This record gives sequence, structure tokens and C-alpha cells, in this order.
Amino acid sequence: MLKALIVDDELKSRENLKIMIEDFCKDVEVVALASTVTEALDFNTLYKPQIVFLDIQMNRETGFDFLNKVNQINFEVIFTTAYSEYAIEAIKFSAIDYLLKPIDIEELKVSIQRIENKKSSFLLKDKLDYLLQNIKVDNTENFKLVLPSLQGLVCVNFKDIIFCETASSNTIFHMRQGQKYMVSRSLKEYDELLTKYGFFRIHNAYLIHLKEVKKYIRGDNGYVMMSNDTQLQVSKRKKDPFLTKVSDGKAL
Repeated sequence: MLKALIVDDELKSRENLKIMIEDFCKDVEVVALASTVTEALDFNTLYKPQIVFLDIQMNRETGFDFLNKVNQINFEVIFTTAYSEYAIEAIKFSAIDYLLKPIDIEELKVSIQRIENKKSSFLLKDKLDYLLQNIKVDNTENFKLVLPSLQGLVCVNFKDIIFCETASSNTIFHMRQGQKYMVSRSLKEYDELLTKYGFFRIHNAYLIHLKEVKKYIRGDNGYVMMSNDTQLQVSKRKKDPFLTKVSDGKAL
């Protein structure tokens, strides 16, 4: 049974999340509800939770204030927020879970399941360091992407990604320098994250960086050749949208 602490300055939000966890996450016990950073620090010391659901903005305080004041972070964090704000994009790139209010039950269960299924323990402190670095930059295109890979926690520039491919429920990143990183997150998640930064899903199995395409070979089974000479099939369903995307010639 995982012990959870909910930190949120809104009473209704705290209570609603507690009810959702009790009704749909049977392996999680909510041990305390905190409305301030001071309360959260006291409850963390008292109950030693494994999960902290942490609101980003709480009156004049923030969830980051709580994390900065914790002596030792021995728990996982799932951020909660009512706004799809700049910080959320930084959180996504830093491989830290978040839930957008009003919280969706299925997304809540996925976040809990991800924590329960962790095969390796990555220090949240490292992820938070990358998160704070991302928040400080002036443009989301300069964000660093944190990959909780089998080799350890890796921080990459998404501009150095050639393509990503699915491997069961995992994703393999193929980098310009030849490295490959396997991450225990779905390709769908990275499709949603990277599409706005020049990536395109050409196939259920492949998400490519358009700037890394050398050429497209036409035919019933058309395929692209990437900058590392890897050939990847373009699905029939994705062929027309892909050609439209690159019709100006900039990506080929």
C-alpha cells in the first residue's frame, strides 16, 4: 500500500482528489491533506508518504517552495494544476508526472500505475534540477528533454533526436551521436510532446524529426531515409499528411 499526501490550497480540490484515489486506486492510502507548505512539511515528516500530489500555485506559495524546503526527497511527485501553463511544458520535458484539473480518472490511474511499475529508482532531485533549469530558459524550444532510460537518467537536446520508435510499451530514442536510449514510456506520449517541435508520426512505430530526413522514396510502400541512413516505412494513412508537411522542401 502506497501512502499519499495531497497538497492543495483549495479544499474542494483536496477532497475531490482524495475521493477519487479512495474509489479508483485501491493500492494507495491518502494519509493527510495539506493546504499550506508548512502543513505539507509537517505531514511529510510525520507520515513519510511515497507519493505527494502537489499543487503548483497555492496563494502566495508554490509547490516548488515545498520541495526546496524538504530535507530529503524520498517520495514521487505528481504535480496538479488548473492551468496548461508554461511550467507544465517544462514538467513534461523533465519526465515528472502531472495532472491537469479537473483531474481525469484514467490519467490518475496511469500516473499511479507508472509509479507502481517502476523498475529503477531515479532521484526526483535530479529531475527537479532539470525542471528548474527548463523553467529558467526564455523559450520552450531550448528545453532539455529528460529521459528516464535503462542506462539511467539522461538529459538530451531534442534537436539531437533523429527518430523514436516503439518497442512494446517502451520508446527507443535514436540520437545524432549514435546513442540509443530505451525509455519506459509510450511513443504516444512523446508524439504529443514533440509534434510541435518539428516531429511527425509517420507510422504507428515511428516518430521522426523532420529536419533529419534525407529523402523520401515514393511507392506503395514509401519510406524515408534518415540522416543516419536508417530507412523507415511511411504508413499509407500517414503518407499524404507527411507529404503535405514537407511539400515546401524544407525537410527534404
